[in-house]
Amino acid sequence: MDAGVGLISVEVGTAMWDRFFTVSPLVLVGTTEKSGEYDLAPKHMALPLGWEGYFGFVCTPEHATYWNARRAGVFTVSYPRATQVVLASLAAAPRDSQTGCKPSLRAIQTFPASVVDGVLLDDGYLFFECELERVIDGFGANSLLMGRIVAAHVRSDALRDIDVDDQDLIFRRPLLAYLPPGRFSRIRRSLSFPFYETADD
Repeated sequence: MDAGVGLISVEVGTAMWDRFFTVSPLVLVGTTEKSGEYDLAPKHMALPLGWEGYFGFVCTPEHATYWNARRAGVFTVSYPRATQVVLASLAAAPRDSQTGCKPSLRAIQTFPASVVDGVLLDDGYLFFECELERVIDGFGANSLLMGRIVAAHVRSDALRDIDVDDQDLIFRRPLLAYLPPGRFSRIRRSLSFPFYETADD
């Protein structure tokens, strides 16, 4: 294959993702532990699944989030604000080897979900409460967990309004983007996408 000028082929595999940057959301997935305590875990491989109210995220059976969601059959999704990146980092802290709990979660304020058993990130801007629909294993060591959104909430200052310019809304309330592997950005500026339009006959 002619790679062309300036094109470098990289070996496909787990190390591939460390060779370049991409743009991802950063969400906190909430689940319930066997003990009844709530857990929050940051995920960046997370996205809506179509337009009909389904949401999915990638996880591994090596993490408690995977087993918590399978056992309870529900999970929550919180989108942190751009000012809450430290809280997202705290949610990724390791578990105590004796108790199996995450002591860092004590620093993260939450509020109860309204439909499912779970919690949501205090002062986040967008929230989903999901019932687990299915789990697809076998993406290497990873799995796709898919849920049906049964409740959705958005903060009033993040809600699109016909009387507010979209750029002004994003400028006043910047969005948090994760740039794997290991960087983040606050998005304040945006432009309207130039969708192709055909002339009327």
